[in-house]
Amino acid sequence: MADFKFDLVSPERRLAALDATEVQIPGADGDMTAMADHAPTITTLRPGILSVTHAKGTDDYFVSGGFAEITGNAVSVLAEKALPKGDVTREYMDGLIADADAAFEAAKQSGQGVDEADMVRNTLVDAMRAVGV
Repeated sequence: MADFKFDLVSPERRLAALDATEVQIPGADGDMTAMADHAPTITTLRPGILSVTHAKGTDDYFVSGGFAEITGNAVSVLAEKALPKGDVTREYMDGLIADADAAFEAAKQSGQGVDEADMVRNTLVDAMRAVGV
């Protein structure tokens, strides 16, 4: 199977830069798998697990959102927040959910973006289940 370049970056740090054979992406419009020679695509991310398959195995990362740019020879992910799946704790996820709850309350007060804020919170709870915390 052909390799392509994969990069995962968050505002805090670069989490991965390697040759990959497959990347499973939690896209906002549904999960997708990128492989070599994929059609050029840009997608937003929803909170979830991003999996990268490479010569030494598979690495899983939790991403809270962001963007992925896919080309025929590379996948670049710019994540709002990202951690290796094994580093995600219940406290970390509870903090993200608390932030989402605050955004939901602010949206209710302003009367704008209520559905979107509620969706973000529900998606985070689903991601928490996927991480297993």
